[in-house]
Amino acid sequence: MRIRALVAIVGLLLTTVTVDALAVTQVKSVRLWRAPDNTRLVFDLSGPVQHSVFTLSAPDRLVIDINGATLAAPLNVATSNTPISSVRSAQRTPTDLRVVVDLKKSVTPKSFTLAPNAQYGNRLVVDLYDQEADAIAATAPATPPTPVQTPATTPAVPVTPTQPAIKLPPVPSGKRDIVVAIDAGHGGEDPGASGSRGQHEKDIVLQIAKELQRQINGEKGYRAELTRTGDYFIPLRKRTEIARKKGADLFISIHADAAPSRAAFGASVFALSDRGATSETARWLADTENRSDLIGGAGNVSLDDKDRMLAGVLLDLSMTATLSSSLNVGQKVLGNMGRVTSLHKQRVEQAGFMVLKSPDIPSILVETGFISNNNEAAKLATASHQQALARSIHTGVRQYFQQNPPPGTYIAWLRDSGKIAQGPREHTVRPGETLAMLAVRYQVSVASLRSTNSLKTDELKVGQHLDIPATTLASQQ
Repeated sequence: MRIRALVAIVGLLLTTVTVDALAVTQVKSVRLWRAPDNTRLVFDLSGPVQHSVFTLSAPDRLVIDINGATLAAPLNVATSNTPISSVRSAQRTPTDLRVVVDLKKSVTPKSFTLAPNAQYGNRLVVDLYDQEADAIAATAPATPPTPVQTPATTPAVPVTPTQPAIKLPPVPSGKRDIVVAIDAGHGGEDPGASGSRGQHEKDIVLQIAKELQRQINGEKGYRAELTRTGDYFIPLRKRTEIARKKGADLFISIHADAAPSRAAFGASVFALSDRGATSETARWLADTENRSDLIGGAGNVSLDDKDRMLAGVLLDLSMTATLSSSLNVGQKVLGNMGRVTSLHKQRVEQAGFMVLKSPDIPSILVETGFISNNNEAAKLATASHQQALARSIHTGVRQYFQQNPPPGTYIAWLRDSGKIAQGPREHTVRPGETLAMLAVRYQVSVASLRSTNSLKTDELKVGQHLDIPATTLASQQ
């Protein structure tokens, strides 16, 4: 009896050891990429882990202890253009893995784990900040983490100014550039939608964004800035933050999404909606884009209900004028895109895209087509179609700013000098406005306003819609 009991206990112990062994998480791979403000290491895991990090000096090293884990494959990463010289590891105990990152210079580390999502399993993310300003930002309270992408080649440092341009208050006779922030959607670990031939949305929209930047920068009085210059992810809120730091007068987010039906086709332009989406497709696309933070790693940061409410109220109070401008520029962009590609909808749609929620910058989201549609995916991958799309967006942007140039800009100076021909415009009468006032504002005569709108008197009503006649170049007057 005693022998049987002893055998049973031994068997139970062996079973427990076996179960524990099977329960140990495996580190399957490590990925590295270089972003403008940090270098990121991502460890792909088979399950959850506990971890700790600390730094050593003389020489500089970063130590990452991963508890409850073993190494399943060698940690091979390309470290050029990063503060990392090498990565090595050792199994301290059967269930405790130590990873040592040899450094070329001191860094400030920031680490966190990510739970599984629709595209990835458990991940351990370690960000290495090697610049003083970025290191200070890394130690600030709760900032949304940004995700990572496996580079096909050696990671290159993105070309972006370390000190972005700041929008200065307009000055008399100022001639500053109009700044257009161009946001290529997705990036890094978030590939966006995919085509049937393996096309990734993140790659196509970056190409279109760079082409649009090239075209805009080729025109005097304008400057285009990219929110991302390479294959790395930026959380949605940070994209508008970058635009604001660049001094943006307009924010354009470029996408090429998918739809539940592969038959869906055509380009679309969206502005923010504070009352729900204008179509089921708009609602679906907004939900899809807003989930990208969960894929990229920003979804583990939460705000309490009070902060959310206050933020929402402030946005609602400041959004009205900006939304009107967004719809205006969006319609001009959409009209020009209709000349080079099919349109999904003939009007600017509205949906709750997180990336458009900037209270002080007119913002639009451009869906250049459905990458889930085989024909459109093939076109979107061609340089000629990308150039045509960029040209149509550029034309719409130019038309908008020629009619609505920010004060203190070169384009405003051209308009005020009578050097820009203006096409017909629309105006909605606001309280206190008179016909004479509007004539001065739009540089047309009172008589032309009366004639264009068939007015019998100069009295105006609040909410009345007026057609503003075209102006001509000063040289033609």
